Amino acid sequence: MLELVLLYKNPLLHASLSIILAIILAFFRIPILFLYGLQTYIHPDSQPQTNGLKAAIRRPGVDGYQSLSSKTTTDLRKRNKSKDKVDFDESNAQIFRLRLDQSHLQSRLYIDQYCVAFTVSFVALFSLLLHHFLDSQENNGLLANGVFVPILLSILSLYSWGTLLAKVAFERSASRRSEKQLSVVFGVLGLFLGLLLVPEVASLVLDFDFGVSVDGFWRVFISALMGCLASFLFIPATRSARSFWLGTDQIRCNLSMITCGSFNRMILYANQILLIFVALIWITPLAEVFVNKNYNNSKGDSATTSGVGNADKLVGNLGFLPSDFGNFRRWCLLASSLLQIVALRPNLQMYLNEALLSWYQRLHGSKVPDLDYSRAKMFLHNHYLCLVVLQFLGPPVLVLIFLGLSQIDGPSFGNFPLVLPTSAFVKEVALFLAWWVTFLWAIFSSVILLLHRHCILYVS
Repeated sequence: MLELVLLYKNPLLHASLSIILAIILAFFRIPILFLYGLQTYIHPDSQPQTNGLKAAIRRPGVDGYQSLSSKTTTDLRKRNKSKDKVDFDESNAQIFRLRLDQSHLQSRLYIDQYCVAFTVSFVALFSLLLHHFLDSQENNGLLANGVFVPILLSILSLYSWGTLLAKVAFERSASRRSEKQLSVVFGVLGLFLGLLLVPEVASLVLDFDFGVSVDGFWRVFISALMGCLASFLFIPATRSARSFWLGTDQIRCNLSMITCGSFNRMILYANQILLIFVALIWITPLAEVFVNKNYNNSKGDSATTSGVGNADKLVGNLGFLPSDFGNFRRWCLLASSLLQIVALRPNLQMYLNEALLSWYQRLHGSKVPDLDYSRAKMFLHNHYLCLVVLQFLGPPVLVLIFLGLSQIDGPSFGNFPLVLPTSAFVKEVALFLAWWVTFLWAIFSSVILLLHRHCILYVS
């Protein structure tokens, strides 16, 4: 009995860890606690204040709230008594701030799907991490090796995120029709880009070595994944760009209730910069800058160089070894994904504050404000909160899972019952898809930010 337990210790450890993590995440409601404390806003038509709620912001100079202009309450009363009296009820212009808790979050759309995807994903990630530290011997067989557990959990997680991202991308009223149409266009472009360029042309421009010529089913499969990811990530990336634009106060509104604090602002800047950096270091001309080109040259060659050759050789000696640079890029990919998860809460808060900005603009935009649009926007932002959580959490989790699959040793994939070209091919495809997700997110968000900078797009 003891020998049997020792033989199958790896799958037993994987199964035990997965069950314990699933129980802990479900019992302590970690997915809901992850969103606990976010501030949302409601905009009622007429809200009595008998339940203790107080308006977070109201029209300046009303009911003791601090005035944002030089007009006093007496001036407003005189204006209301004048002949130019307008038919506008100040009490209906108030807005209430709520701090989200478990009761609020349980009523949101997609909350159950979010909890399941959160649990499955983090169980799969910890299983991949455990496999990295376990001593897996290839001669023990597939079952005794235990690698089938993290692989199956990763496939389950990828399937759940793929179906959820496809479902929320085309949810009615969750995004503009133009954004949905553009996401379809980018999906088709990603499909044809994969069919035409991967892997032969891509290997010339990108520092990926697939090892074999890809034709038939696997070429179509990789291209379809690239197209689906391009389609599903466009709308989340645009939302992330708007959150960055609003959180870092690029519109110069100087409203502390709408923008981020200094710490969260630093996180947003670091996240965007690191995403762009990671997306670029796999492009071959830029990757060569970081690589030591003369690491294998002999001392005799270095002694014979002179003049300009010595200068060139000095520059060539500055950089990583090829193997170290590969590890550096993987660590950067891991860091960017973790930082993107850290930036999730600031991005969500800015998504909710986008409705607050809309209310503020329409309240002060005219003498008789039309608040119907901001009221509807506030309702939709509250209603689709968990949908946006899925869109913001999905990309970094996909990157982490693809990155984890790319680190599984080759013999493990060789023993897995799938018709695969080679184990090195599977690892390289997984790493390529992890980079592809990061590249798409960086490109989409950067282009949207550029359009905001040139006032072609605006947040309202």
